Amino acid sequence: MSKTYVAVDIGASSGRLMLSQINDQKLNLKEIHRFNNGFEKENGHDCWEIEQIIDEIFKGLEKVKALGYDDIVLGIDTWAVDYVLVGMDGIKIQNPVSYRDSRTKNALEELTTDVPKSLIYKKTGIQFLNFNTLYQLYTENKDELKNTDKIMMIPDYIGYVLTGNAVTEVTNASTTQMLNLREGLFDKDLLKKVHVDQNQFPRLVESGTVLGNIRHVWHTKYDIPETEVITVATHDTASAVLGTPGIDDRWAFLSSGTWSLLGTELNVPEIGDLAFESNYTNEWGAYGTYRFLKNIMGLWMIQNVKHNLDDKYSFAQLAELAGHEKPFAQFIDVNDESFINPDNMIQAIQDYCVRTDQTVPQSPGEISMAIYSNLALYYANELENLNNILGYKLDALNIVGGGSNVKLLNQLTSTLADIPVFAGPSEATAIGNLVVQMITEDEINNIADAREIIRNTYQISEYKPEINKYGGILKDYQNFLNGKIKVNN
Repeated sequence: MSKTYVAVDIGASSGRLMLSQINDQKLNLKEIHRFNNGFEKENGHDCWEIEQIIDEIFKGLEKVKALGYDDIVLGIDTWAVDYVLVGMDGIKIQNPVSYRDSRTKNALEELTTDVPKSLIYKKTGIQFLNFNTLYQLYTENKDELKNTDKIMMIPDYIGYVLTGNAVTEVTNASTTQMLNLREGLFDKDLLKKVHVDQNQFPRLVESGTVLGNIRHVWHTKYDIPETEVITVATHDTASAVLGTPGIDDRWAFLSSGTWSLLGTELNVPEIGDLAFESNYTNEWGAYGTYRFLKNIMGLWMIQNVKHNLDDKYSFAQLAELAGHEKPFAQFIDVNDESFINPDNMIQAIQDYCVRTDQTVPQSPGEISMAIYSNLALYYANELENLNNILGYKLDALNIVGGGSNVKLLNQLTSTLADIPVFAGPSEATAIGNLVVQMITEDEINNIADAREIIRNTYQISEYKPEINKYGGILKDYQNFLNGKIKVNN
């Protein structure tokens, strides 16, 4: 009889608890609890309500117990780069500031005037994003840092609250841009630049480490099962890649959610000049792998548009409306900083088109198509870059996450990138979280076997390139990104 496993999977906009067992070499997956997540203004900064997140986890565990499960295994994954400062008394000093907060606006430029980007990249292999933990700590309140006993990444902090045990799991820690690839430890020179000591981070552990049982005190407050917590691949993208059913070793992944993470899985990091110039990252993965990828703005844009339209349309309805509109009516650099955290995404897109002297989308369908068609163009461009960096052509693109359900986007991507697309499963992050638990508990042998089980469990949709459909539109888009052409539709 299989053990009962629960994945706590928390993204920037929502969280959920997913329950699973493995039977006849197939996974079953059931959503037990879902809750909204977001940041609120606190002391002038956009902050996560971390205690509310933890309370929602316990509410979910009470539902698990109510279903008759008295003994479970649990793993936690969340987004990357953000952290909690914990004082000498073991209590958080403040709510964690969101990576979308404006405090790091100039931090990257300021820090890299003193430490060359090329040196940081050789040390860490991590892409330059102004919200990386390195730049967040650079702007952190120095008095609060002095009073900090431990700096914990978000999932590590949640695990600490649940069990009382503190660790730093490597897949999330690598996104800080402070782990040294050669030493396998936090880089002392970079820590010194942000006034942090290596001892302020709990010990580094690999994915699949047993963290401990949920503390007795929580059983007196909540009616929850006996729970063993396993430190899984705590960065949600790391879990999503583990839950991607790629075959052989020349497949690309696109984890399509609030962010789009496009890349491939490597056994050795790639830190050559072309990777550095293209701003690709080598995030640490589970079981000795590296996620070589590029961050792309992703479905954050359409999520905001949905809210800007007062949630009158579902995501499926917005995609349907987009399908009735002409694609590529305007070119948009979806990674433009104006889209990171605008007051109004629709206005930000329209203002961008005005600034670049292009057709301004007006209707919900036009705005949605502007997002989807330009995401597909950006994906295709980055797949070409990825092939060039690797020196060989990737054979397939596996799209997982919520975006794998957007047929319009999947087909546009396949055609523009001239690559077969395999879409699904949409719950890859939770699945990746779960299979690490199952490997740790000896119910699955290894990640290769886990991916075979995933292929046997879930229906994967295939999209094939439509030959010669859009002419030279990708080349025009690349010229636009490189500033070689000005589009005036």
